[in-house]
Amino acid sequence: MAFDGFVLAAVSSELKTTIEGGIVSKVAMPEKDELLILIRNNSNNYRLLISAGASLPVIYLTEDNKPSPLTAPAFCMLLRKYLNGAKIRSVAQNGLERVLQIEFEHRDELGDISVKKLVFEIMGKYSNIIFVNHDNIILDSIKRVPSSVSSLREVLPGRKYVFPDELKKRQPSDEDRTSFFSLIHSSDSEIYKVLYRNYAGFSPLMSQEVCARAGIDGDMNCTLLSESEIDALYGEFESLRISAEKASFMPTIVFRNNDPVEFSAFSSVLYDSDGYIQKIYSSISLLLDEYYSAKDRYNRMRQKTADLRKTVINLIERASRKYDLQSRQLKDCSEKDKYKVFGDLINTYGYSLSGGESSFECNNYYDNDNPITIPLDPNRSAAQNSKKYYDRYLKLRRTETVLKEEIRKTSSDINQLECILQSLNTSASEDDILQIRSELASYGFLTSGNGNQKKKIVSKPIHIVSDDGYDIYIGKNNYQNEEVTFKIAEPDDWWFHAKSVPGSHVIVKSTDTNGVLPDKVFNQAAALAAFYSKNKEVSGVEVDYTQRRNLKKTSGGPPGFVIYHTYYSMVADDRFLIKI
Repeated sequence: MAFDGFVLAAVSSELKTTIEGGIVSKVAMPEKDELLILIRNNSNNYRLLISAGASLPVIYLTEDNKPSPLTAPAFCMLLRKYLNGAKIRSVAQNGLERVLQIEFEHRDELGDISVKKLVFEIMGKYSNIIFVNHDNIILDSIKRVPSSVSSLREVLPGRKYVFPDELKKRQPSDEDRTSFFSLIHSSDSEIYKVLYRNYAGFSPLMSQEVCARAGIDGDMNCTLLSESEIDALYGEFESLRISAEKASFMPTIVFRNNDPVEFSAFSSVLYDSDGYIQKIYSSISLLLDEYYSAKDRYNRMRQKTADLRKTVINLIERASRKYDLQSRQLKDCSEKDKYKVFGDLINTYGYSLSGGESSFECNNYYDNDNPITIPLDPNRSAAQNSKKYYDRYLKLRRTETVLKEEIRKTSSDINQLECILQSLNTSASEDDILQIRSELASYGFLTSGNGNQKKKIVSKPIHIVSDDGYDIYIGKNNYQNEEVTFKIAEPDDWWFHAKSVPGSHVIVKSTDTNGVLPDKVFNQAAALAAFYSKNKEVSGVEVDYTQRRNLKKTSGGPPGFVIYHTYYSMVADDRFLIKI
């Protein structure tokens, strides 16, 4: 999915009709690479989100507010100094390049009108937000780029703003039939690659889209095209360019099995086939907000949980090595009975030994009197050899008893840690992470300092309502699993969990005294249990379900761990998955 020049053109067009002429009332910086600007225009408030994140550089209007850090970064303070109360004079895109400039008008210290610009560059991991004055001198940027990082283009306060060379391509508006034909004739590469490598605004997706609209395979080499095919290609190329110039957009997300496959500023011919569903949005911001807000939260939570995730993975690996070592030691203990037999047989037949023997043979009355050879220490008497074997037997028996308990505890630790790792994948807020840290500290996986949080944790389980109006609760970690199962659920309510793998407890509140639910609700709950489990990416996940009355907490076990014997099983169908 690409935030290409056409998508940015749709955003630019929308911003012209919404925030152009508006007054900036607030500037915030929720993340180190993200701005949230509140604008008042035509009696409406607009929140403009601009993110220069390496994985998700975006700009769009959003309804969501984000908490800001207690201490504003220097770049945010600089913008507040000049932009609070400033008027937005214009929003402009450089052709179809992925660069957007927002021009502001404000009063300087002397009361004279001054102009500043925010330049947003979409360049993947090199994306940036640059603040410049009327002379195009950089005042600062959200990411400073010194010469040690880029010898070709410094982005530092006091430097002249220079348009990035990597974004300089042919503008579709400057192209005519002759130059287009000339480019295609002179190229020896796949058609779609020629388009996106040479023309501003075109991503691989839009290049393939042009080819599909012209009825041409985009992977075909340009040298194989006929004149009529090039003419058809140019016709569709021109059609998209004109649509962009007229702001005739149709923001669309392509879905397959409820998962977004691609998004674009236009409806797609490329994905106009069975198995794909296209959803058209009334504005490009609504499209981007739906897709990127969830994606951005996911990526940022992955970043914030990276260290904790690494710690948990290391703990699992350490516990797994410990479990393997204990299992090998327990296997060695399985020979303990052999030493007891040796001791008994020496006591029974040892009277025949005269001393100094290294072994002796006798009948094993534990094994149908079959002959057996017993090793002996020639420097010990028969009684001493017998005692040696008894001592070894007793030591191994004690070791076996201790090891069985230790293996049980280690196995429990591994299960709990794997559940915690799954909880990190499900975390949706800082409070969710704090809850997980608290659990790790409470059970000794982390030092107490990591778990003692002064901040009150207000994280809650996920609550949704099914299509038939049934309340469904989903725990995002072990503490929440405990809450939904033993505090929220009643005896007649239904409990769902992916079979034999770490995952969330899913509770469906029953409105019937006998706990009767529609079949669709069973399918929806099972799909949610599969989705919020370790086997999320696996098809056909088996899910156990039973009424809450059949669950029991494990004695002395960690939170969220239950045992049950009366249950049913079903295979989850992701077609019933409720989007949250």
